[in-house]
Amino acid sequence: MTTPPPLILRDVRLHGVAGPRDVLVSDGRVARIAPAGALDPGRDPELWLDGRYLVPGLWDAHVHFTQWVVRRERIDLAPAGSATAAVALMRAALPASDADVVVGYGFRDALWTDPPTLAALDELAPDRAVVLVSGDLHSGWFNSAAGRRLGIDLPPDGMLRETEWMGTLEALDRGAQPGVAAYRAAADAAARRGVVGVVEFENADNASLWPARVAEGVTALRVEASIWPERLDAAIERGLRTGDRLDEGGLVTFGRLKVVVDGSLNTRTAYCRDPYPGLDPADPGSYGVLSVDPARLTDLLRTAHDHGIAPAVHAIGDRATTQVLDTFENLGISGVIEHAQLVAAGDFERFGRLGIVASVQPEHAMDDRDVADRHWPGRTGRAFAFRSLLDAGATLQLGSDAPVAPLDPWQALAAAVSRARDGREAWHPEQALPVSAAFAASTRGRLTVSAGDVADLVVLDVDPLTASPDELRRMPVAATMLGGRWTWYDLPGEA
Repeated sequence: MTTPPPLILRDVRLHGVAGPRDVLVSDGRVARIAPAGALDPGRDPELWLDGRYLVPGLWDAHVHFTQWVVRRERIDLAPAGSATAAVALMRAALPASDADVVVGYGFRDALWTDPPTLAALDELAPDRAVVLVSGDLHSGWFNSAAGRRLGIDLPPDGMLRETEWMGTLEALDRGAQPGVAAYRAAADAAARRGVVGVVEFENADNASLWPARVAEGVTALRVEASIWPERLDAAIERGLRTGDRLDEGGLVTFGRLKVVVDGSLNTRTAYCRDPYPGLDPADPGSYGVLSVDPARLTDLLRTAHDHGIAPAVHAIGDRATTQVLDTFENLGISGVIEHAQLVAAGDFERFGRLGIVASVQPEHAMDDRDVADRHWPGRTGRAFAFRSLLDAGATLQLGSDAPVAPLDPWQALAAAVSRARDGREAWHPEQALPVSAAFAASTRGRLTVSAGDVADLVVLDVDPLTASPDELRRMPVAATMLGGRWTWYDLPGEA
């Protein structure tokens, strides 16, 4: 990619700056900001923005990009309010599919009154492989034909969860890799929502796959490419360190080691201090699943840290979060806790004291509020507790966990500041974030555009820092700039 020529953005409004400004973008950076009319006319090409707002570009701090891409090719199970309804959706879609393995995505069974069964899917399709992927990506529901095809011994309910499931999901993805055009379309769609970068947590060889995608024209986003533990040794052998540039144009950098230590709320496998309702407290499984024990986590994080690879650890339940914080503290290192959905009351202050980033997904609070009320009773005041984390000194990053929620930071922002959606009253409104904090958590800490910044910029008709939650959720984006070049443009005149 060539460096775009200089460009003056005329008559823009910047947060915290009185009066209109002109902004010179040169060599991929914000070279100069001056009062409107102060930059020499005619020196460089110019674009009049007529008082629109110029803000920093937005990041999604947690995506599974391949899952986000392929979800469009899978049967949508989000409307299913029961196992019977999920089967009916699959039955209606089966005749139109010629896939070797017919995959549905998006079921959430935590509130279902009828449980998934192997028999229901076998009756649906005795001779065709059928797999239903849960909306949280932590479980899958199979029929016997799918079990035979994938070489899996299925339990009586046809459900695989957590560690048994994750490798199977990766195998499904390998068998249905979308083409580069699908990745380009998804990246372009994100740019249309003001996104300039994503943190990629797909369980794949991201450090190799993403530079190849960029070389094939997927150039609308910056990508921080994570690895999972099974690829840690290979990364060390390559000498990769967090922050290393992986492609010639600098769009892809090497990210963090992703470790998943527990499950999820919807699958009832998040590792908690209290048992899930209706389960025998004497059964260790009633508290969720600890998929990586503290000794193994310590070894992984120490090895990564010694080789310059920073950690990001998935922890959803309060017991899992405590153990991850213990590991960080014992090793004397900082890192990111992904999700932190349920936090013990005594652990909030540790985020700030230890310098831990809380990477959270506000739309999950809206999706899961009823599930949390049922399965975490009496504890929801510290569930999705964004304000408590902020007040404790945690650095917040907002994301989507796409495809679990849409790759659209404005939806995350709206949920973070309102704690409401779909006309319902706010859920634990005391945990709402100030809009300035939510916006900064979506822009890597930047509230306004400053001279010297990388020119990852967004043009808006509405000031996001004074917008209502409804305005945030439907925020129109006029243009998005990445390193000085337009990745989305919907303004009068030529880009």
